[in-house]
Amino acid sequence: MPDIAWLRPDATTIVVQQLLAENARLRSALHGVQAELAAKDAEVRDLQARLKAQEAEAERLRAKAATPKKTPRNSSMPPSRGEKPQGDGKPPRRRRTGRKGSHRPLCANPTRVENVLAKTCPTCQADVSAVPQAPLETYDNVEIPPVEPIVTQVNLHGGTCPCCNNAFKAKPPEGLEPWTLFGPRLVAFVILLRQYGFVSFRRMVVMLQCMFGVTVSEGGLSNLLRRQVAAFKAQQERIRQDVLRGRQIESDETTMQVGKKRWQQWVFHHGLSCCFVAAMSRGKKVVEEFLAGVRPEVWVSDRLGSQMGWAKLHQVCLAHLLRTCQHVIDSGDVAFAWRVMALLRRAIWHHKMRDTVMKRLGKGAPAAFRHRINAEMDELLRDQQSHPAARKLRRSLVKARENLFVFLDHPAVPPTNNGSERALRPGVIFRKVTNCFRSEWGAHLHCGVRSAIETGRRRGIGALESIMLTIQGKPLLVTE
Repeated sequence: MPDIAWLRPDATTIVVQQLLAENARLRSALHGVQAELAAKDAEVRDLQARLKAQEAEAERLRAKAATPKKTPRNSSMPPSRGEKPQGDGKPPRRRRTGRKGSHRPLCANPTRVENVLAKTCPTCQADVSAVPQAPLETYDNVEIPPVEPIVTQVNLHGGTCPCCNNAFKAKPPEGLEPWTLFGPRLVAFVILLRQYGFVSFRRMVVMLQCMFGVTVSEGGLSNLLRRQVAAFKAQQERIRQDVLRGRQIESDETTMQVGKKRWQQWVFHHGLSCCFVAAMSRGKKVVEEFLAGVRPEVWVSDRLGSQMGWAKLHQVCLAHLLRTCQHVIDSGDVAFAWRVMALLRRAIWHHKMRDTVMKRLGKGAPAAFRHRINAEMDELLRDQQSHPAARKLRRSLVKARENLFVFLDHPAVPPTNNGSERALRPGVIFRKVTNCFRSEWGAHLHCGVRSAIETGRRRGIGALESIMLTIQGKPLLVTE
């Protein structure tokens, strides 16, 4: 039998094999630990990146918190969106006692006078009918008569012509055509209730039924208004031509909702004419279409880019700049915005008191003031500012430098755009009350009605009369 003892592993070989196996196991464990460390390193890097992002967000929020909140005092935010004060903590003042009373003035031309004589004495019940009596108390009792609609039923007769054997029918009288279901006064009253009184169709149906005995559906009211779009568009075009014939135009815009889209309600006005336009944009295309190649001498508006560059001279609204200065002051600027605000207020005051200043100091006072205030503004804009908000204000003033004091050279030019904002205020109220329009023709009709009413008001014509003149196709002439 062969000797195989040499094939048997000795103790050293066994130990080596065990060490090699342990080494392989440790290497495998090391690879696992290294993979786990790599995953932990990736997680740490991700957490560090998230920490840096959160620190940047916290820094942004701190900077935002340090920025003053915009209010109607320091921005163009409307007063309705500002926070209302909750009181100053002071006790309420005592009501004044002993105030002189007032009463309703008596009617100058009463329809009927009722003379009531006393018959018996209220104390002893004696007959006083023969005693001379004088008026001791006089008051008015006001009542309105029942209103009944005037319904004209038109029968158009016809027959067969004995000459040509063709059928014929009488022509409807003027103003009583088949498509004129309602008279002009009723149509004007419906438009007044809707566009001037902000009455909904549902309430208008009830009002017409209760007040005048007129039965009409909501759809009928909608059709009634839709048929007047052409008449108000024609009146709107006449007013637009009147605006373009002037040497000065003031403009502004505000949002309006048409369906699910946001439109813009524009106003272009000056003097006795005011034209409103409904458009889908607030860009330059709207102004270009309104002007149709005409270029006025002076333009007054805010600093919106679409309203700039349409005239030889442009006056920016100083009221907007004053509110911007207030916002810069609230942001922490302690010098620049204060000086700018004082300068602008001086200019506005001088424009307001121009006649008084000329009477006191002579006709050359406005020119001297204009030269001085322009020199002060130029000197103020030369200095570089350290505060970020002040630097931004300085850049905007440098950009609009030539448009700041145009009103000092032309007294008829207002220093603010307050007239445009007042003209747009009824449209803003209409938007808040009715949530605007479901159709485009409704938006165009509203702008046409607003053009007629506002222009009529400036020309001494009442709202109802302005609407009736528009329905009848007549222009709004200036009354004496």
